[in-house]
Amino acid sequence: MVGYSIGLMVVALFFEHYLLLKPCMLCYLQRFAAVLVGFIGFIGYIHNSKNIIVFKTYLGASIISILMGIGLSIRQLYLQSLPAELVPSCAPDMDYLLDTIPFFEVLLMAIQGDGNCAEVLWSFMGISIPGWLLIGFLIALLYLSKTLQIANEIHSQKLYR
Repeated sequence: MVGYSIGLMVVALFFEHYLLLKPCMLCYLQRFAAVLVGFIGFIGYIHNSKNIIVFKTYLGASIISILMGIGLSIRQLYLQSLPAELVPSCAPDMDYLLDTIPFFEVLLMAIQGDGNCAEVLWSFMGISIPGWLLIGFLIALLYLSKTLQIANEIHSQKLYR
């Protein structure tokens, strides 16, 4: 999952710094979810525990991070699907918000999204960036779920021997 996380961040940084697409608050949170999956995978790799329960704990934490990313992607896709008159107003820049408002209020504002999150800046095959992220998160969820299923089968076989 580390490679998955690095790949998503490379694409995100390419869009931001080469294509000059300014990420919105939900974009930053989706990046955080992707980086968190990679971080958990990296810590699991470094830990290198042979204990199946520890392995399943890392898988569970990764799945929770993926589910967070899925929820954030769906929220942004919902905002992008709204008619113009229902789109929430745009919030100030993230740096300004973090300087003037407590962190948890900024986090709540980011999860709700704003008018910037409703703007489609780029699309490929009719799918916007959060749509592609949703696809990536779903593929990762399938992979991690299958891995967890196999780990559970191995764990149950060891218990009943």
